[in-house]
Amino acid sequence: MNSQLTVFIVDDDPAVRDALGLLLGVHDYRVALFADGESFINAFRPEWRGCALLDIRMPGIDGLSLQKKLGEIGSQLPVIVMTGHGDVASAREAFRALALDFLEKPLDRERLLAAIEEAFTRQRDSLQQAAEIRQNHQLLARLTPREAEIMARVVAGRHNREIAAELGISPRTVEVHKARMMDKLGVGSVAELVRLQLSGER
Repeated sequence: MNSQLTVFIVDDDPAVRDALGLLLGVHDYRVALFADGESFINAFRPEWRGCALLDIRMPGIDGLSLQKKLGEIGSQLPVIVMTGHGDVASAREAFRALALDFLEKPLDRERLLAAIEEAFTRQRDSLQQAAEIRQNHQLLARLTPREAEIMARVVAGRHNREIAAELGISPRTVEVHKARMMDKLGVGSVAELVRLQLSGER
């Protein structure tokens, strides 16, 4: 699945960009190189997936400002911050803005690769969760209004007789609608039904 994910490297030092591009290419990562924060922001697309590897000290938009900018525009890319001038204040600021890791140059190869793998794992988990939510929305949209009414009451913990009294139908009719509803949703228990509904509300 790495082929669908990209490491976006933003560093103003061409030697660093080339070295990182070569190292990650050898390890079968797809990379995209940017010389400054402005070019990355201008090229950015919401559908990009993978992680961003940002240098802190760059002319124009520095790495920490770029990290914040990505958060403001709704980027889903995990961020790894790197610097040749590491200090506690910068690290604290990066982590406060939800950086996944803070790496000092010269970069430790194993730590860099581990950070990228963690970022990719988070990205895969996020994509899988988003796909499940979309699927659940589609499933819930298949319910008839009556089935949706019954589902809401089942999830709230109502028994068939209570639901029947509230809706003015027979308990047997409730059972029929409930069975059809659970069949459409592909669930076999109330617990699964609750989980699906909570996902559909996101």
